[in-house]
Amino acid sequence: MAIQILLTGGTFDKEYNELTGKLFFKDSHLPEMLSLGRSRLNIQVETLMMIDSLDMSEQDRETVAQYCESSNFNQIVITHGTDTLVRTAGVIANCVSNKTIVITGAMIPYKFGSSDGMFNLGSALAFAQTLEPGVYIAMNGRYFSHDNCRKNKETGEFEELG
Repeated sequence: MAIQILLTGGTFDKEYNELTGKLFFKDSHLPEMLSLGRSRLNIQVETLMMIDSLDMSEQDRETVAQYCESSNFNQIVITHGTDTLVRTAGVIANCVSNKTIVITGAMIPYKFGSSDGMFNLGSALAFAQTLEPGVYIAMNGRYFSHDNCRKNKETGEFEELG
């Protein structure tokens, strides 16, 4: 049983430019994270885009959804920026069925050393292997149905709506 990981960018993969003080994208940190986490899963990684989710267009969301739909994998984890993660999850849910898709992100870039990204990635991989087909969000050690959560910008955590 193999899992596909699709990279779209977000804080998860941002780097910090010490000269300008700005965050930017270079290469994904995912291979390093999987190695440090001693992952022994059969994983295939594909980079779809490396953008901030606030810059993600509806066409970008459709591209992610179409890629999930046409994928030969039944278990997919997507790394994504947390600001519009729920919106992308809804687009995917309208397009894809019979696959377990778990979307995750990070509130702090991995390279900062205090990131929640490693924990969220591990949780997403575990949930992708155990949850029934559907579209889920994995953050803070929890999973949420794609249509029943939101990012609480005051606490910096995801929470159920009801």
